[in-house]
Amino acid sequence: MNTLLTLLITSCLFLSASCDDHKTEAPSKPTFVFVHGTFADDYAWHLVKPKLERAGYQVVAFNLPAHGTDQTPAEQANFDVYVNTVAERINAISGKVVLLGHSMGGMVVTQVAEKIPAKIEKLVYLCAFLPKNGENLYELASSDTESLIGPNLHPEQNGLVASLPPNILVQVFAVDASEEIQKVVAKTRPEPLAVFQATAKLTEENFGKIPKYYIKTLKDQGVGPALQQRMIDGYPGKIAKVFTMNTSHSPYWAKPDELVSILKEIN
Repeated sequence: MNTLLTLLITSCLFLSASCDDHKTEAPSKPTFVFVHGTFADDYAWHLVKPKLERAGYQVVAFNLPAHGTDQTPAEQANFDVYVNTVAERINAISGKVVLLGHSMGGMVVTQVAEKIPAKIEKLVYLCAFLPKNGENLYELASSDTESLIGPNLHPEQNGLVASLPPNILVQVFAVDASEEIQKVVAKTRPEPLAVFQATAKLTEENFGKIPKYYIKTLKDQGVGPALQQRMIDGYPGKIAKVFTMNTSHSPYWAKPDELVSILKEIN
């Protein structure tokens, strides 16, 4: 009887081990890193971030220097500082990330991808600037006849920063958002201007090899739809997929559920 019991136990253990050998772990979901744009901060993601986290994604969102609650002096907030800040955050994360830039954040994530391409699984441009090598934000923004930002900028502190009137801030960033969000947006702090002169320095070996996705916003008065399309057209055959949303410049507030669905599809 003892011999029979031993054989049964041994057989069960063998079968259990065999089953375990055939088990496959579900692939872990990627980490999103969100980079906000001009006249914005990490509050931009307060609706989208928890929705993605509930779906099992990790989301990293933070303030660029001199934005939101970050106390970096405006004179120290430039393109290189933005790029290094984002790169440091990504390098602290295990594995690759999906890097998303909104508006001006598109310039930043583009250069970050050039700097640390091995850490970037995919790039997502959310109504964002998508420069080619040698282009800068000022040139792209100046060509945008649909945007309300340029014509309404008020330089301050000897041109170190610029502000927008509260009504323009709301019109551009929160016209289709809740009244609560509109009140927050109307109090957005002035924007450092140094980033507008920065030039993208890109190579096919680094930035060029990373899969790219673009989310185009059709009612945008921050980065006009026509400019968005020109930037997309500037990368023929190199944008994996273009999505459209019928919103203003802040789809994360206007239609957060739809944006989350798109991000899930990308991943």
